[in-house]
Amino acid sequence: MADTTTQLAPRREVSTRNSSSTSRLLRYLGARLLGAAISLLAVIITSFFLFRILPGDPIRAMTHGIPMSVEQKEAMIREFGLDRPLAEQFWNYLAGLLRFDLGISFQYNRPITDMIIERLGPTLLLVGTSLFLAAALGLWLGVKSAWQHGSVTDRVHTGVAVTLWSVPSFWLGLILIVIFASGLGWFPTTGMKTPGVTGFATVLDVAHHMVLPVATLVAIAYAQYLMIMRSSLLDEMGSDYLLTARAKGLRDIAVRRRHGVPNALLPTVTLMFVNLGFIVFGAVLVETVFAWPGLGSLFYEGLKVPDLPLVQGLFVFFSSAVILMNLLADLIYPILDPRVRP
Repeated sequence: MADTTTQLAPRREVSTRNSSSTSRLLRYLGARLLGAAISLLAVIITSFFLFRILPGDPIRAMTHGIPMSVEQKEAMIREFGLDRPLAEQFWNYLAGLLRFDLGISFQYNRPITDMIIERLGPTLLLVGTSLFLAAALGLWLGVKSAWQHGSVTDRVHTGVAVTLWSVPSFWLGLILIVIFASGLGWFPTTGMKTPGVTGFATVLDVAHHMVLPVATLVAIAYAQYLMIMRSSLLDEMGSDYLLTARAKGLRDIAVRRRHGVPNALLPTVTLMFVNLGFIVFGAVLVETVFAWPGLGSLFYEGLKVPDLPLVQGLFVFFSSAVILMNLLADLIYPILDPRVRP
């Protein structure tokens, strides 16, 4: 009898540990989901009231230069629901969101959801390409700078990166246009493609139009990856496991590639997931400067009126993407790094 009790005890301990681990995991998931839900609710409430305090009259802006009677303008106000109490407008807005209906644009008189779907592709192409190139360049230079810490190469890379990171994106875009478009005439300045181009030539034409806006975004964004990768790798370089690897006779490049870089990548992977959310947000200023037909330029067009349903619908869409990617980063990071598991 004593032997049976002795055999069952370890099993109960294992079962208790598994139950405790599952409980901690569920609490961790619940806390992250609750935080995301609260953030989304705050965004929804803020987006509605924030854009209604913007200066400007959308009816006056849309009818500027068009002869219209007072009765016609009042009819437009009733059509857009601007004559209803603010509380009623808010509840109608919430009811639409529950149906995934972002409303109808004032100036385009089209469903905002359809407009987002149309403009999403160009933004994903432009900013997705920029994010990939910025991450690749930043990681490569970050590893190089960290491994040569304090050298001239390190100081040059970090100095250039921080300088570009501090430059306003629209200003850098305008400089590139002045030098490489207006001056040298190497690249087009506006749009996504040249009218009339068809077939495989369209791919080359789109790539030609992407050069300057992608260069602008990469020049500003890669510094973030460089600095984080450099800092993470510097923290790892003094670790005991790297000293052990060197003591075993591994070459310096092998120590860096097999041991140092994989562990230093963890914070950067999290950053990449977070930045995925900003892909759908695009780059409002860069898309506006280069007249790129994406979500950023659409947001700018809505602000000019102001087109309240359009700007608040885009704001909710952008913010939801960022919140979702932050949530995914929180859920994936414990898988990548067992040290932070709940």
